[in-house]
Amino acid sequence: MYDADQSQSSLAVLIDADNAQASVIDGLLAEVAKYGVASVKRIYGDWTTPQLGSWKTVLLQHSIQPVQQFRYTVGKNATDSAMIIDAMDLLYTANFDGFCLVSSDSDFTRLASRIREQGKRVYGFGEKKTPKPFVAACDKFIFTEVLVADQESGTALKPRSARALKADTRLVNLFRTAIDAASDDNGWAHLGAVGNNIINQAPEFDPRNYGFKKLSELVAGIGLFDVDRKPGAVMVRDGRKKSGGK
Repeated sequence: MYDADQSQSSLAVLIDADNAQASVIDGLLAEVAKYGVASVKRIYGDWTTPQLGSWKTVLLQHSIQPVQQFRYTVGKNATDSAMIIDAMDLLYTANFDGFCLVSSDSDFTRLASRIREQGKRVYGFGEKKTPKPFVAACDKFIFTEVLVADQESGTALKPRSARALKADTRLVNLFRTAIDAASDDNGWAHLGAVGNNIINQAPEFDPRNYGFKKLSELVAGIGLFDVDRKPGAVMVRDGRKKSGGK
């Protein structure tokens, strides 16, 4: 689901310390490495408060630059403003291919949209409670719960049953629509193209959300699609289209 060229992309990783947990950092940076090189790593918060103590222990280890932002007014999140201003400065003064915004706060929705308007990719990272508008504003959104699960157990979350997957009409329709868009005359489509099409429709899509490490495992687990593993490629077809061969 990812372009090979992405491995050399220059990325700016910006973390909202008020809305992200330090326990995600190992999984987060490992995930970021799939999309490119983290040329800049900054984290924003009021470092005079004890709430950010867990973050302080990992900053030096991962070479993340802390940015101090005092809370001038109770109830107002000055961290968001500082991160947004910094992101816009980086957007216009540095040559980045994309931005990784780490937060579960909907205040970054417009920022994500603005960065994409400049032709840069936006990867969002946040908890499953993240508001839908922010998720939809990103090119891809990764839920941090799956990153923590991967780091703690070395495996994805427990796979959902075929029955549960089939009952997920949104998931099934995403696959059917994507396969139809990428298929040849016989109904077969490259799984990579299908995955990219699904992400274009639903940025938060990730096989790990359903307990599977790989897209091929998820599509096979649903049980409604034909899977043909060829050398160097995996082909998939809507199981309802049995005629026409391969």
